[in-house]
Amino acid sequence: MKRDAADLRTSLLRLAATQAGYFTAAQALQVGYSYPAQLYHQRRGEWIRVDHGIYRLAVWPETENADLVRWTLWSRGHGVVSHDTALAVHELGDVLPAKVHLLVPRNFRSADPSVVLHRGDIRDDEIDERVGFRVATPTRAILDSAVDMDIDRLAGAIRDALERGVTTASRLRGGAGEFGQSAAVAIESALRQLRR
Repeated sequence: MKRDAADLRTSLLRLAATQAGYFTAAQALQVGYSYPAQLYHQRRGEWIRVDHGIYRLAVWPETENADLVRWTLWSRGHGVVSHDTALAVHELGDVLPAKVHLLVPRNFRSADPSVVLHRGDIRDDEIDERVGFRVATPTRAILDSAVDMDIDRLAGAIRDALERGVTTASRLRGGAGEFGQSAAVAIESALRQLRR
């Protein structure tokens, strides 16, 4: 049975509302928009093509983290915003990453030069849900960034996290062992710097 245009539009709006106005061609197809219908709405300017197979409703206002929603959809929902980008989302430290960092499963095969992919595992309790994307918790973001980040910036991120009560020194020390000796040393050095 064919659905009327108003039903299709309502279904797409409900979906897009959970993703900051964004959706994929595959999601639109599931809602009931054929590929020719998708092209029609794109040509009419109702849908803005953001990337291959990714759209944003033209009437939807741009949000602050729109790029993170876009990359989450690009990763087919597998990516979790991580490392420096997660620190920036949580407003921890003085971090302005040039590219979006995503933690993806080890078997994830897509690549794009505009995004930095880190392959690995992340537990559900290390993820915060946001509108349209998932982001590593402050503790996990600090631990992910510990090895590659300048010690002053790492200390700044830790100081902000401790002051806001979103992590503790013992939680960072306890988790650092899972990330290797280099991460543990970096975390301890940053904590020592904060005690000075």
